[in-house]
Amino acid sequence: MKKKEVPFINREISWLSFNERVLQEAADTTTPLIERLKFLGIFSNNRDEFYRVRVATVRRLAKLGKKALAIYDEDPKELLTRLQRKVIEQQIRFENIYQEILKELAINDVFIINEKQLTPAQASFVRDYFREEIVSTLFPVMIDDTKPFPFLKDKASYLYLKLESIVNKQKNKFAIIEIPSKIISRFVVLPKQGNKHFIMLLDDAIRFNTDQIFDVFGFRTVESYNIKLTRDAELDMDNDVSKSMIEKISKSVKARKQGLPVRFVYDAAMPNDMLRHIMKKLGMAKKDNAIPGGRYHNFKDFISFPKLGEKSLTYNNPPLLQHKHLINNPLSTLRAIKSHDILLHYPYHTYNHIITLLREASIDPIVETIKITLYRVADSSKIANALINAVKNGKKVTVVVELQARFDEENNIYWANKLQEEGAKVIYGVQGLKVHSKLFLITTREGGKEVKYAHVGTGNFNETTARVYTDFSLLTCNKLIADDLSKIFDFYENNFKVYNFKTLVVAPFYMRKVFLDLIQKEIQNAKSKKPAAITLKMNSLVDKEMIEKLYEASKAGVHVTLIIRGACSLVTDFEGWSDNIKAYSIVDKYLEHTRVFIFHDNGNEKIFISSADWMSRNLDSRSEVAVPIFDEGIRAQLKEIIRIQLSGNTKVRIIDRKQENFYKKAKPGEKKVRAQDEVYSYLKNDNDKFLNINKTKKIIYN
Repeated sequence: MKKKEVPFINREISWLSFNERVLQEAADTTTPLIERLKFLGIFSNNRDEFYRVRVATVRRLAKLGKKALAIYDEDPKELLTRLQRKVIEQQIRFENIYQEILKELAINDVFIINEKQLTPAQASFVRDYFREEIVSTLFPVMIDDTKPFPFLKDKASYLYLKLESIVNKQKNKFAIIEIPSKIISRFVVLPKQGNKHFIMLLDDAIRFNTDQIFDVFGFRTVESYNIKLTRDAELDMDNDVSKSMIEKISKSVKARKQGLPVRFVYDAAMPNDMLRHIMKKLGMAKKDNAIPGGRYHNFKDFISFPKLGEKSLTYNNPPLLQHKHLINNPLSTLRAIKSHDILLHYPYHTYNHIITLLREASIDPIVETIKITLYRVADSSKIANALINAVKNGKKVTVVVELQARFDEENNIYWANKLQEEGAKVIYGVQGLKVHSKLFLITTREGGKEVKYAHVGTGNFNETTARVYTDFSLLTCNKLIADDLSKIFDFYENNFKVYNFKTLVVAPFYMRKVFLDLIQKEIQNAKSKKPAAITLKMNSLVDKEMIEKLYEASKAGVHVTLIIRGACSLVTDFEGWSDNIKAYSIVDKYLEHTRVFIFHDNGNEKIFISSADWMSRNLDSRSEVAVPIFDEGIRAQLKEIIRIQLSGNTKVRIIDRKQENFYKKAKPGEKKVRAQDEVYSYLKNDNDKFLNINKTKKIIYN
């Protein structure tokens, strides 16, 4: 932490500390072995995006020289050095963990072998597999010093080869082969031998067969190493008013693929002559974010590692729960919502409830309109298809598609075009704002009266990520909330008008002020010797004004409890500043994505769920929504879920001022609590009690 008047941890440094927590899961021997490999994949994918976005931004700032200090409050060049040092430390640990996992997998009869470890029978299988499945996907490039060096794509991994002439008077050459892991699986499953399972990486299957490619040209392979280039992924959009937003985004996404290099990763075993050659060709000095790595790159593919061996090698997650008010429900989902506010909690509850609701709404004669925001949708989106079906059934459908959802731009453009072609009204976000809110509004005509059904959530309308992200969806018929939601959709359609909202807390208009005022009220209560407490759960806490206000609250005696998954720039354990602040982070089998804000208010608690973190971008330059929770049963449920998470003592880390990520451990004689498992048990028990009260004999699961 750099010495400043107000204690503040750099966002990038804190983010690396978060990714260290992901690496801890890969190192944790209580995590099933194949899941540990997947955590290595998650760590690797996180790091790629970190370089493509955050490091790329810092590098851009570094080019501004002294001007950057006015923007960033820190020397970008010094920060880049610190980041690289930390990344290299993590890479060394990563490689050590991978080697440990390989040994433990072997003990469990799962072997990841390379081309030098094949038996004759396996070698024959790999040669056949190469001819039948792999070779047609390869497009090798022999490097000719008289021609431009081949363009290396972002996110792709390559084999960089030294070729030796087997024909007189030919010079040795170098070649590049892209590993086609987007086309075929990165993992070649070899024939089983008894109880033993064997896997070979696609990289090594290619290495084993490169002579089949080059011998016809008079060369054989003498050296082969993995390399990978990460490019700047920030979008640069022109200001040509004659172009549509889709045209601008499409052009920018294409340009991103040509972005400047921000990191070069290479096999540390590569000889110096090959390293000098490739870096010269790339126009990079060795200091320019060149990271020595292991034999393999693009470990993100390990997220999809095959399930082999005993069941104990992977998580055995329990069946998804139906919500208690939707089990054996003889009514439509809309009518169930009319009877009760419903809080869904994924991935514990099935996401099929949302799919079913939209599918029913697309058919139900009483439904007149559906309005929804889409930020990141699944590739084969059931949500989008339900909306298309609604159009076909004569409903008026309005879809706000955020085209600037990073790395999902192309998918969003596809669905925006598809929805528009089918007859939906598509709004391409709001000029100058990212629409990050997770909303839909269904309007019906019942008994001649208009009735509105609202959804406000913390996560995307994405049935794929709902299996691994923890998120909340509030479904309500509350008229005040629904009317406010209607105003928000009116704003999306008519950006020139700003509304007042009776219940919803909306960014960028009021959210910052509302939360600052709520913190101020706790400060006043503490100074008046009244109970004062704040509990905040979010992904990131980096906004300086909000952090300074929390310091002020701590100094006044307000007890502040934080659950922050990712970057946390607030410095805990800092005498005189954060004496009354405790911060924790949960990293486990599900990705914690919920945002919950609780203000004690002298017993008159204010409880919100939201799509927004406390970052400047969320509060000032995005359309975000926080919804107050009025239903007493749901309020109690949210408080109990937060209590369970704070009681966790196996997968919970303490966020301290040094970012050391110490685990919160069970005290002597204390029961071990794994928060995510306990939340599932709590929701299941809640179902059981409800069904017993209603004399229903069995729970139906999806």
